[in-house]
Amino acid sequence: MPNSTISYLWRDPAAARNFQAGVSLHSHTNQSQETLDFVAAWSAQYAPLRPLMRRLERRSKERHGIGVNWTESYWTPPLTPRLAFDLESGQIEKLDLAAFVSFSDHDNIHAPLLLRSIPSARHIPISVEWTAPYAGVQSFHLGIHNLPSARASEWMETLADFTKNPSDKRLTEILVALNEEPNVLVIFNHPLWDLYMIGQEKHEFLVNQFLQQNGAHFHALELNGLRNWEENRAVRRLAERWNMLLISGGDRHGVEPNANINLTNATSFNEFVHQVRKERRSDVLFMPQYAEPWKHRIMQSTMDAIRDYPEFPQGSRTWDERVYHPDSKGVVRPLCEIWPNGRAPRILQSILSLIRLMGKAPVSGSLRLAWNESHELRFELGDQEA
Repeated sequence: MPNSTISYLWRDPAAARNFQAGVSLHSHTNQSQETLDFVAAWSAQYAPLRPLMRRLERRSKERHGIGVNWTESYWTPPLTPRLAFDLESGQIEKLDLAAFVSFSDHDNIHAPLLLRSIPSARHIPISVEWTAPYAGVQSFHLGIHNLPSARASEWMETLADFTKNPSDKRLTEILVALNEEPNVLVIFNHPLWDLYMIGQEKHEFLVNQFLQQNGAHFHALELNGLRNWEENRAVRRLAERWNMLLISGGDRHGVEPNANINLTNATSFNEFVHQVRKERRSDVLFMPQYAEPWKHRIMQSTMDAIRDYPEFPQGSRTWDERVYHPDSKGVVRPLCEIWPNGRAPRILQSILSLIRLMGKAPVSGSLRLAWNESHELRFELGDQEA
């Protein structure tokens, strides 16, 4: 039987006392290409944004000959692999624990490969968040941690080929093969998030169908540090239904460290994988930032994405260095290289100024009070009051 425990640092400051290490799973660096499709969805969903976005799209085409292409565009998180590693390991070390950090950028393993040249990170696992199409209408994000070094590139070619040429039968074959790698950890990330907006009911039907077909090849379902209480409670119930283990996954994209970690007495990442896979044991610790109002945290993560960081390495300092779009010839480049006269259009600057205003006092403080979720802390991840 799986043995998943969940603790909360704000409730029990000594929760980590009997453990030797903390594990940070599922966070992102500037090597991760994040879709901008959500911007188009926002502009369709929120009436005040519609005229501004339509004007922006029209003027881009008329004045500069570049049509706005949300599908081919993407943004990258602000933290370099080294900065992200220091952030995640630093949070764990403050608990007087050894730190294991596993980055899982979208569909690439650049960050761990870069970090292995740094002595303090030379043992970092090679991990990825794999986008796996399913049933022709949905894609699931799967955390593949600790790929074997000698075959990591070969594995990435296999995963990338499947994403381009998906088939449900082939997906099962790949999951079986990954499960046969003794030190690889396969996690179903944020399983109940309808990320591609096909409808929650349809999404949940496909999740259960997917688990019926492939659940035996997974090692855990993720409690996601960037998703809300209600969704994580539903994931806990999903794990009970399928007799699966629960595991942490912060899903950090900004500069706030992961909102949950795993606690362990393992002395290496391989030992931690053995604990999860063979002993079927996982000890999840939620950090104090998870107790903050969810909407406020999402807003702050958005602020992190569009904020400037003059102290960061070149290429990560300004938001338009971190956002990429096809130029007039279809070549994907940073926006800072595409702007006419080297500056963002005024209308876009106005939109960003309005968004940034939400992240500043007193607006931010007022929103935080309005989004207060203190009632959630009574229930935490159970269905009844603690």
